[in-house]
Amino acid sequence: MGAQLRVYKRRIRSITATKKITKAMEMISASRIVKAQRKVAASTPYATELTRAVTAVATGSKTDHPLTTEAQSPTRAAVLLVTSDRGLAGGYSANAIKQADRLSERLRGEGKEVDTYIVGRKGVAYYGFRERKVADSWTGFSDNPTYADAKQVAAPLIAAVQQDTADGGVDELHIVFTEFVSMMTQTPVDNRMLPLSLAEAEEETGTKGELLPLFDFEPSAEDVLDALLPRYVESRVYNALLQAAASEHAARRRAMKSATDNAGELINTLSRLANAARQAEITQEISEIVGGASALADATAGSDK
Repeated sequence: MGAQLRVYKRRIRSITATKKITKAMEMISASRIVKAQRKVAASTPYATELTRAVTAVATGSKTDHPLTTEAQSPTRAAVLLVTSDRGLAGGYSANAIKQADRLSERLRGEGKEVDTYIVGRKGVAYYGFRERKVADSWTGFSDNPTYADAKQVAAPLIAAVQQDTADGGVDELHIVFTEFVSMMTQTPVDNRMLPLSLAEAEEETGTKGELLPLFDFEPSAEDVLDALLPRYVESRVYNALLQAAASEHAARRRAMKSATDNAGELINTLSRLANAARQAEITQEISEIVGGASALADATAGSDK
């Protein structure tokens, strides 16, 4: 019984130490969610207004441009997948990867080649383990992205859109990330960034049925769209990175809270088992003492006779 009791106590100490770590990680993630939410709230109006401006220019000019005009027979698409650099966030990265796989399968079913770009070590490791080709990848900033990070990610995507497909360019640009809905709900989504659908843009910006402003373009509407293209892609990528960061912190907080609760339940279970083992040990010792005393009394009574 002594050995069994030592095993229980050792496991309780180990789980208690783990519980302290998970509790600390839960509190850290909870504090970071607030900052991430503020960044999302600050970046969303800029992305919305920029989309509205692009919509107004495209609607007013009727010019053909990669930003708003779909290819007649698209043959190649780029998919940007946003995952996390660190684990312990439940199914956060796995759900985003599944969403990207579904999107890639749909695009291939439409006869398009898919170039995959990845943000986050989890996505890079997943594709590397399965020996899948990755056009480019970035790591080290998934939980706290900056606009400079977004520009770095957007640069090769913009270049791919501006190139001809025969030279390695793409006809479409999609992004897969986890949208932050609330502290308890984070949803993996895939959005097509380019070419911009004017109907979807009007619905997103809340301008459906609204009269957009008319512009005079100097030198031309195409030059204006050329200038807006990188800004539009950068703002959408930045907003997606911020949404994903907030979702990552929320998922990690929820996972660590669950781990902390489970550790507490396991400690209670092991404590009951340890108490039962100690009581059994004490009972056995008492029985041995009583048995020894009885045997000694019988031996003494026999010698007196």
